[in-house]
Formats: sequence, C-alpha cells, structure tokens
Amino acid sequence: MQKVLIIGATSAIAEAVARLYAARASTIFLVGRNATRLDAIAADLRVRGAHQVDAYALDVNDLAGHAAMLDAAWAASGGIDTVLIAHGTLPDQAACDQSVELAMREFITNGTSTIALCTALAQRLSTGSNLAVISSVAGDRGRASNYLYGSAKAAVTAFLSGQGQRLRKLGINVLTIKPGFVDTPMTQAFKKGALWASADKVAQGIVRASDRRRAVAYLPGFWWAIMMVIKNIPEFVFRKISL
Repeated sequence: MQKVLIIGATSAIAEAVARLYAARASTIFLVGRNATRLDAIAADLRVRGAHQVDAYALDVNDLAGHAAMLDAAWAASGGIDTVLIAHGTLPDQAACDQSVELAMREFITNGTSTIALCTALAQRLSTGSNLAVISSVAGDRGRASNYLYGSAKAAVTAFLSGQGQRLRKLGINVLTIKPGFVDTPMTQAFKKGALWASADKVAQGIVRASDRRRAVAYLPGFWWAIMMVIKNIPEFVFRKISL
C-alpha cells in the first residue's frame, strides 16, 4: 500500500492524480490552502477506495509552516513513500512587470516554496521513495509572455536535476514533470487547440512516470520534441519571435 503526500491537492491535476492513487487503496495526505475544498476532495477519495485520507490546510508561501505540515503527514500516514508537489499559479506577466512585490511573491509561490519543500522532504524520505514535482515546459526557455513563471520553473527544474542526482545514490527517485498546455480552471480563459491535454491524461502520465522511477517526464510526450526545437533556436533569432 502506497503512502502518498500531495501538496497543492486542490489543483485539477493533483486531484486527478489523487483519484488514481485512491483506486489503489492508498493512504493519502492532502495539502492545500482551501480547507473546505480539501475536505470535499478527501470525502470523494474515500468513496473511490482510498484506505485513509487526511487533509491539512497550508499556504505553501508560509515556509516556516512546512515542517509542521510534514510532521503531521508522517504521523498521520505512518510514513510517506510517494510525494507529488503540484501547487502553483499562472502569473499575469504584465502586472509582474509593474510590481516588484508581485513578481517576488509569484516567484516564491512557483519556485522558492517548491525548493524549500524538496529540501525538507529529502531529509525525511527513505530508500525506495518517489518525489514527483510539477515544473513546466515553460522552464525550458524564457518567453516574453510568461518569463516570470518560466524563470521560477527553470529554477525548480535545475534544482531537481541536481537533487535527483544526489538522492539517486540513496535510492530515492526524483521526477521532474514538465506539462505543456493543460485544460484546467487555471487556464480556462485560454483558447484551446490540438496541443492541449486534459488533467486526467496528464495525471495518468505522472503516475506512470513515478511508478517507472523516471527522472523527467514531458506530458504529453510530444512536448519533448517541441521543446528540443525551441531550446535550440539561436538567441538572436528567438528574440525576434513572438511566443
């Protein structure tokens, strides 16, 4: 039986992942800001077959509160062997351009808080554990439309690359998840097209990659080829392109 910790559990992707683990009769510990929403998700997961579900309300930007949350997760679940970090926001780049305070707050949400959580988790996870973290294809190259978000995700991706290299020697797998466009409430204002995937499809890819102890997973997989092209465009050419 897996003992799963999901941080950012009220996001569409995280909820879809939680349902997959519930179907395995896993023990699940949910973390998110909205206590009411967490309780509703927890009730649904119990109906879907989860062995045990607990919920903990936390704003991940409260870095000082991370330790107490992790203590509660380990105590409630009798240890954790599978982690998904899935929280994040989609900043308004134009607004961030006009406010240092907003830009730093968004960077903390999408970058610093994740790095802090991964650092603390690495001290607690044991051999055989899986740590899966949602980064983004946006972290592969900065684009004018969302470079604040992209830079935060780039920091997460680089951190996970090094941490994964270190923890592999201890038998702990670190998985960097790089979704492309995902149809969720956070992206409801965007026009959808052929490159968009559902939260359920991405969730299936996350669980599969975690089970296989992969290091990196582009989801859906075709994003690997897309980003290889984008990353290799010369900078002087890239700056002339509107992406």
